[in-house]
Amino acid sequence: MRILLRPRLPVLALLLLAPTIPELLTGSTPVSELVYAPLQFAIGFAGIVGLYGTGALLIREFAVYFRKGWATILLLGAAYGIAEEGFAVHTFFEPAGRSPVGLLGAYGHAFGVNWLWALGLTAFHAVYSIALPILLTQLWFPEVKNERWLDPGAIALAAGVYGFVVALFSVVVGYGPSPALIALFLGVEALLIYLAYRVPADLLRVRPGPRRIGPYLLAVDGAVFFASWVFVLALSGISGRVPAPVTGLLMVLLSLGALGVVLTRVGADDLDRSKFYFACGMLGILFVWDVVIEFSVPGILVVSALFVYLLYRLHRRILARTGTGIPPGAVRPGPA
Repeated sequence: MRILLRPRLPVLALLLLAPTIPELLTGSTPVSELVYAPLQFAIGFAGIVGLYGTGALLIREFAVYFRKGWATILLLGAAYGIAEEGFAVHTFFEPAGRSPVGLLGAYGHAFGVNWLWALGLTAFHAVYSIALPILLTQLWFPEVKNERWLDPGAIALAAGVYGFVVALFSVVVGYGPSPALIALFLGVEALLIYLAYRVPADLLRVRPGPRRIGPYLLAVDGAVFFASWVFVLALSGISGRVPAPVTGLLMVLLSLGALGVVLTRVGADDLDRSKFYFACGMLGILFVWDVVIEFSVPGILVVSALFVYLLYRLHRRILARTGTGIPPGAVRPGPA
């Protein structure tokens, strides 16, 4: 079977961005292993590329092939999150106190499922593992954002790698949900995929016209989702805490509020810069997380610095193609 990846650079960018943001930038996979355990890092990173990278590629191809929009990408991203955390590494069912679930193995736990963790991680993967890498890749390579990148052979290869890695992780972890819970989450997966196919392409399309929110406020809005997740983590450790359903509802309402700001205040005019500012907020709060919480993870600040540089280069690239930047060496004209 012929296997074609075209264009190769955007494919490579998405393959690398999808695992790097949720794993290296959050400290879940310490980049320092590249120095003191390079073989272990190479094997581990190949595994998460096979999981995150192929998942993001397949979801992007689905959306392009069926001419869908961000609602489809987020729904499929949620399905991806369930597949990873539920079926591959089983953290939805992790006992209390064990890493990475911690207190969320008890706070919000019922019927064998860590429901708050499941809600937060499903949304996190939909946003940070799938939608954000696709958004950044589109901003970097806008000329091919609406084209298919994989032929049928490449799709079969990516799907095979993805399925193999999910199964491998599941076996390595060694424990898992009951048959009833497997059936439940498979049903949720099927529903999400069906909805992703059925939702209108313009469901989350921004309104026509100019942006009616400043870049800094838009960046703050981009940070709200992860901030709401930090809020959940904080409440899980407070004695006499808020009931878990209330905490989950607050996280959902904050996230929907941030989405509502985008849909009502961002216009179709100059949309690439609006997307960039929003992405800066999404990544910026991770930079703060790294400095305040994960600073002890060796090498994590280097990863943050690398992303800051990439955002700087992307900003210059967007300004250059929208005609709003000033070329290096040029003199800004004075008043006429």
